[in-house]
Amino acid sequence: MKILIVLTSHDKLGETGKKTGFWLEELAAPYYVFKAAGAEITLASPLGGRPPLDPKSDAADAQSDDTRRFKADAEATAALAATHKLSEISVADFDAVFYPGGHGPLWDLAEDPVSIGLIEAAITSGKPVALVCHAPGVLRHVKGPDGQALVRGKAVTGFANSEEAAAGLTDVVPFLVEDMLKQSGGTYSKGADWSVHVVTDGLLITGQNPASSGPAAKALLEALG
Repeated sequence: MKILIVLTSHDKLGETGKKTGFWLEELAAPYYVFKAAGAEITLASPLGGRPPLDPKSDAADAQSDDTRRFKADAEATAALAATHKLSEISVADFDAVFYPGGHGPLWDLAEDPVSIGLIEAAITSGKPVALVCHAPGVLRHVKGPDGQALVRGKAVTGFANSEEAAAGLTDVVPFLVEDMLKQSGGTYSKGADWSVHVVTDGLLITGQNPASSGPAAKALLEALG
């Protein structure tokens, strides 16, 4: 079983002068869910190399057993330091794809033709794709086999407007994940802010927030059967 994890290469938080990137827990929790299932994991990003880590996700109050384990794991940290360039990846080599969030993907992966094409190819070839927190935002321009928005008519979730407001970044992000999913025709649902909420609709699996990342990874494994 081979799973591709796609991370952002974007590190600027809009015009704030602050840094962003991927959210550590949303990589670490799924990483160990997949490892426990015996999966072979490949990390990729648009630029390759070390992707930017959102500094807030590295703060003491954002740590979990999985993040601490990841940072102490020589194999994991070596893989993170040398992610594959996304344009050199073929989805044919993998059984499933997972996208961690963090705010970074809203700027690069949401507009990246390589990422868009990779998701479209995965779905067309019957491979499940899971995205958590802000990562469902990368579905913004993804089309289904029928040429319509992939999320159109599908049950989905993603970082809620209320969670973005709590983070104080409603006016900083290029778009709100919840609004985009609704505008694209998705049937959006959410749980309480910061609680676990994962939605599976066919090959598409979405998780609402960091707490949903491990459960979304487990849902991806279930979709693989």
